[in-house]
Amino acid sequence: MYARDNVAGARDVQKEPILEAVVQAATVTMSMLADATRLRLMAHLIAGEQDVSALTAAVGATRPAVSQHLAKLRLARLVTGRREGRRVLYAVAGPHVRRLVTEALYMAEHQVSAQPAHHADGAIPAPR
Repeated sequence: MYARDNVAGARDVQKEPILEAVVQAATVTMSMLADATRLRLMAHLIAGEQDVSALTAAVGATRPAVSQHLAKLRLARLVTGRREGRRVLYAVAGPHVRRLVTEALYMAEHQVSAQPAHHADGAIPAPR
C-alpha cells in the first residue's frame, strides 16, 4: 500500500496546469477585492441590488469615490449594472463572485474572532 492510494482524487484544476490567462484574471479579481472600500461595497451588494446613493451611505465614502470603485469592479466583471430610469442598480456578477466574497469574509471572521458570527446564525457577516 502506498501513501498515494489514500489521497482523494484531485479536481480538474489541480490536475491540469493553470493557464496564464486564468492566473492573470484571478490576480485582477483578488487585487480588486484587496481594497477595503471595494470589499465593503461587495459585501453590501451580496444582499441585493443597490444604487450609488445607497452604497455611499452604507460604506461611508464620498459619491465620486464609490462611483470610481464601482467602475473598477465593473471593468473587472465583479459587478453588473442595470439602468432603471435615471439610476443604475449594481449587483454581484454571479454566484462565483458571491461565494468568493462570502468565503473571504468568513475566513476573516475566523481570524479575528473565537466564535465567528456566521457560525451562530448562518448569516453573511455584516460589513463594518
